[in-house]
Amino acid sequence: MKLQILKSLFIQKLLLSITLLFWGCDQTSSVRVIRLGHGLDVTHSVHKAMQKADSYLNELSQGKMRLQIYPNQQLGSERECLELLQIGSLDMTKVSGAVLENFSPKLRIFGLPFLFKNKNHLFKTLDGSIGKELLQEGEEYWLKGLAFYDSGSRSFYTKKPLEHPNDLKGLKIRVQESVSAYDMVKQLGASPTPISWGELYTALQQGVVDGAENNPPSFYLSRHYEVCKYYCIDEHTMIPDVLLVSTHLWKRLNPQEQSWLQNAIDKSVPYQRELWVQSEKESLRAIINAGVKVSYPKKEIFQQATRAMYEEFKKDPEIANLIERINNETD
Repeated sequence: MKLQILKSLFIQKLLLSITLLFWGCDQTSSVRVIRLGHGLDVTHSVHKAMQKADSYLNELSQGKMRLQIYPNQQLGSERECLELLQIGSLDMTKVSGAVLENFSPKLRIFGLPFLFKNKNHLFKTLDGSIGKELLQEGEEYWLKGLAFYDSGSRSFYTKKPLEHPNDLKGLKIRVQESVSAYDMVKQLGASPTPISWGELYTALQQGVVDGAENNPPSFYLSRHYEVCKYYCIDEHTMIPDVLLVSTHLWKRLNPQEQSWLQNAIDKSVPYQRELWVQSEKESLRAIINAGVKVSYPKKEIFQQATRAMYEEFKKDPEIANLIERINNETD
């Protein structure tokens, strides 16, 4: 029975890839349509920023290029969309920097707890030479970064009170497919459990995991607050979302088209950041009204509990240099 299910899933994915590939080959229209798939809700600031990018692209190209956006995992999970980009069957996607570290090792720097002092420090890093360097890290895997979208700070939410690292001991905490996230949760005494985002609500309901970690909008829009009534805002990591384009598509674009696409995406970044601030405030109000207890622990306690990760990261000379460069960025 299990083998039949796996075969069915493989066939579905193969058919989807073939369908998308045929769409990509259809250039009979005078408008070049770029297919962008992602897993977020249409009310999310990232999706709205993508819509704004489409508007900018239409304006810059005078109607010659458009984005066709597929939200809500219509074309698969983050990893599946990445795989479709790699074989050229999908043009663009959005992934968390944590997931991308599996293809671009330097991006695991974002999984280092309490690396950034504040949002200004983060944005200065992302918008400068370091950010541009990191966006190019995945090109040998057919993944070209175009921009970073704000994804706020990640904090823990659980079914039981949580205000100190000791409260995590023995709990099963969902993590992304990220070695850094896995190591961080393990250092705090919890059991890291990788589960896809789409399956997490059910996993929380059924007790497969006791909690997870994410930003306020994701906690709210996923309705995880219906199961987890404690939100401990320790803000352990600031992991941006990364907007990617398949190098298969990028190389087919002429320099003018590349410029239109890059400029449209760049113009959408400030818009997304503005929306993000608003969505964070609205999400926090909403979960508090829904009965979630929000706490603000002393970050130094969590920072000290994960300090050993810095020593581990610094064993890699490239990462050690990157940490130093980020620390030298001023507010």
